[in-house]
Parts: sequence; structure tokens; C-alpha cells
Amino acid sequence: MTAVFPTVREVIALDSVRIGAPRLVAGETGLDRPVRWVHSAEVPDIATLLRGGELVLTTGIGLPADDAGVRAFVNDLAEVGVAGLIVELGRRYTASVPRVMAAAAQKAGMPLVELRRPTPFVQITEAVHALIVDAQLAELRATEQIHQRFTELSVEGAEPAEVVHQAAQLAGCPVVLENLARQVLAYDAAGDRAEMLLDGWEQHSRRVKAQPSGSGRTGYDPDTGWLVTPVGARGQDWGRLLLRWPASGRDVSWEEPDAGLRVLPTAPPTRLTILLERAASTLALGRLIRRDAEGLERQLHGTLLSALLDHSLPVSEVALRAAALGIQLERRRLVGVVVRLRDESLAAGTEAGQAALRDLADAVSQALREAKQTGLTSAVDDRAVGALLAVRGEEEPALESFAAALRRGRADTLLIAAGSGVDSLREARRSLVEARQVAQAARHDPTGPVVHRLPNVGLPGLLHLLRDEPRLQTFVERQLGALLAYDAEHPRDALLPTLRVFLEHGRNKSIAAGAAHLSRPAFYERLARIERILGVDLDSVQACLSLHVALLARDALRG
Repeated sequence: MTAVFPTVREVIALDSVRIGAPRLVAGETGLDRPVRWVHSAEVPDIATLLRGGELVLTTGIGLPADDAGVRAFVNDLAEVGVAGLIVELGRRYTASVPRVMAAAAQKAGMPLVELRRPTPFVQITEAVHALIVDAQLAELRATEQIHQRFTELSVEGAEPAEVVHQAAQLAGCPVVLENLARQVLAYDAAGDRAEMLLDGWEQHSRRVKAQPSGSGRTGYDPDTGWLVTPVGARGQDWGRLLLRWPASGRDVSWEEPDAGLRVLPTAPPTRLTILLERAASTLALGRLIRRDAEGLERQLHGTLLSALLDHSLPVSEVALRAAALGIQLERRRLVGVVVRLRDESLAAGTEAGQAALRDLADAVSQALREAKQTGLTSAVDDRAVGALLAVRGEEEPALESFAAALRRGRADTLLIAAGSGVDSLREARRSLVEARQVAQAARHDPTGPVVHRLPNVGLPGLLHLLRDEPRLQTFVERQLGALLAYDAEHPRDALLPTLRVFLEHGRNKSIAAGAAHLSRPAFYERLARIERILGVDLDSVQACLSLHVALLARDALRG
């Protein structure tokens, strides 16, 4: 553990220092430097005996008389990393320290404090060293409590929300767990208003720029007041854990009210870094354990779903093995469900695509638990997760509850499709296949219901379901074949787009011409050519209906 040291600011606030009427002369920006030791010195070359972090006490009686010597003395101290310099007035310097000393300390950012009354240096030394020992003991006790509590949470397999709650309780500060997309997975406001903490969270989170210090991965952003550490394991981070340190409330005020000293924020104590990192480790370990346990269970789920789809196991054995997993499939209303990712940019088989599919599988399982339902869940292809819900109670409310839990925070990223409910495990395959077909068809319907069912797919969806039907393919060729052949020979003068815009605008030639960015005579001429090529009358409602269905069917065949 990193040693705990008081800061220069805290040392100056001690009674043993205050009796000397301290006044900060220079180096205000260095007040939060840790004081590792206190050293009294009256010789100008003391810097060669120091290692950094010392607070040097002197009366100045042995310092050089010339400005260059005083400047060199201060620069030498700053170069070795001295925490600060305290000069007692009266023996060498009467009214104040030399201006050259103050200027050199200010340039180096090293606190320079003068004591305006006689002060026993031994009392300062004893007080600071006692402060170091007491702080270290307190830090050790706090750290032991942290390790003990998070070890208990790891053993108990605590949920992320409980880990975050315990971290906030131990720290007395708000704690937020977010994923890599800056979405809040769990939080504890530690008594603050949750609305104030989470309002506009994504934008606020992206402004937190915490750079890790030393060899660790935890960093503090003084501008936003957040202590941040990544969460993950096996080289794969999946989130961040953030703790808001109210630094302004922990500052030490030691100067007289009329001195006008500006209060600077202090960095979080070491124990909070340890706490945050232990909490992150507990979260990462918990996720690994759950994934390892759920990995085998999910394999069994996948085996049983596949068995229902391809008849590789008797239905009675599927029911028996599911019951051994705690899933009762017999004498239940069964509904096949398929959940697809809408993001088509996630290439199948890529690392990002596989990670998204794993997250989707986790989300489906979690939604089942939140909806107080059970069922088999498994990936059914590279973009979708299937589930066979064993519904407790009424079918529609159960589906609505499951969908609401699943869409919470990610409504625009998922497509949920369900097949018809069945009362027998032998019919479950029909519900699963129907759900998969509805999910495929509903991909072309961005404004559909929360849960797509077969009656919702409409004509484009119906044609998508029938896309492998040879008679549908023959119909498309019979209706559009001649026009497609013409377009293949005249690619710069293709007429199919003209037919499409004409039909999609309700056969209104004027509006369609404007949509096609053509003059009406030019548009009318193209329609006349289409009529000659296809041998149809575009004034006929029935002919146009057939052509429109053929166009939609062709889209389904190509999509």
C-alpha cells in the first residue's frame, strides 16, 4: 500500500505551527504536496542530504547573504523534490523573507511559509510524525475493512448493484458503474439526489478525463472531481467505475479570514483508490464467475433448443433435461421468441459482433429473470438470440413484461419477434420457427410494435416469409422480367426506378414526376415505354397492383 502522508496544507493547520502565526509567501500551487518527513537545517548545502518529500524548517542564520546564494539554496531544494520550506523570522530575517527567496519559491511552485513568532521546531516535528503514524494506522484499518468486505461480496457472488452500494457506503461518496457506451449499469448516490447525479450522464462522463498515476490504472480528474478505474479481466475491459470525491468539502483552512487565501481541491486519499480498485476487481470476478457458470448452462440451453428445431432428441428427453435445469416446459403455455440486433454494421464472426451477441444473450436472460419468467435461451444465428418462454400466467402480459425489461435503456437497438403460443412441447418448434421468420420479415419495418407477431408483418413481411417459394419467384419474373432485361441492356436509362416511384406515389403522375426529378413530359414518356415493354396498361388498378406486389416480392428476394 502507498504510504499515507499529510500535505503541506495540513501541516500548516497544526496547532504547533499556528502558534508561530504562519503566512504563505509563495508556492500556493504546491500546498497539496505530501510531507514524508520534517527536517531542521541551518546550512546552505542541505539539499545533498535530502531525498524528496521533506518539509524543511530553518531560521536562515546559515544561509548565504547574497541573492545568488539564496536563489541557489531554494532551487536546490526544489530540484530534490522538497515538499516545502518554513522560515522562522527574527534571527536572520526580521520583517519578512527576502524577495529573491519568495520569487525563486514561486517559480518552482514550492510552498514557502514564514513564521512571524518564535516556534519550537521540535514540537512541529513531533506533531507531524505523530500525524503520519496515526494516518497510516487509520488507513491500514480502513484498508483492512475494505478488503474484508469485498472478499465477502466476492464469496457471496453479490450482484453489481450491491457491490456499488457497498462501495458508496464505505466511501461516503456517490459511485457509478457504467459500460463502455457510457450507459449506467448501477449506481448509488450516497444520500445525494439521483436526478442530479445521473442527469445528462453520457455527456458528463465523456468529459471525465482521469489519467492513471504511476503504474496503476486508476486516475483522478480534479476538474470534474471523479476518481475512475476500469472494470474488466483477461485483458478485456467492459466498463468503468467512478467515485465522486467531494474535495472542496475536505480542504483545511488555516489562514486568517482576511488573508484571502484561495482554497485548492485536494486529491482523494489512498484508501479510496484501494476501495475503488477492490470494488472493480469484485465486479470483474463476479462477471467472470457468472459467465463461466452461465456458459455451460447456455450450452445446454442451445442443445435443447436445437433439439426442438431439428428433432435430434425426443421431446420427452428435452422436457426431462430442461426440468433438471429448473425449467418446467410441460403443462405450460410456450411461446417462441427471437431477439435481433438492429445494428447491421456488426459483422458476423468479428470480435465486436461476438461481444454484442454475448451481451444480447446476457440481456435476454436478465430480462427473463426480471419478468419472473423461465425458458430456454440461446443464440440462433450471428445476430439473434432465441428463447422458448414457459409462460406463467397470461401470455400477452408475460410477453409485454419481458419486452419491457429487455428494451429498458436499449429500445432502438433491438427487434423482438414472437411466434404463436402453443400448449404442447411437441408444437414448440412451430412457435420458434414462426418467431424466427417474423424477426426476419420485421427487419424491414422500423416503426412496428414493441413485439412483432405474425399479424403485424404486413405484405412486405408476408412476401419475405414466402421468398423461398418458387411460385413467388416465378411471379416476379413473369411480371417484371421484360423490364429487368431492358434495364440490363440499358443501365444508364433504367426504367425500373421510374415504375417504383410511380407506384409508391399512388399512381399520381404529377407528384411522381417531381419525386423522380423529371419534367412531366419526360416522365410520361418513360411510363409509355414501360407500358410497351411490359404490355400493360398503367391506368389499370389491377395491373398496377400486380406490378407493385412483384416489386415488393423482388425486394424480399434480394433482402
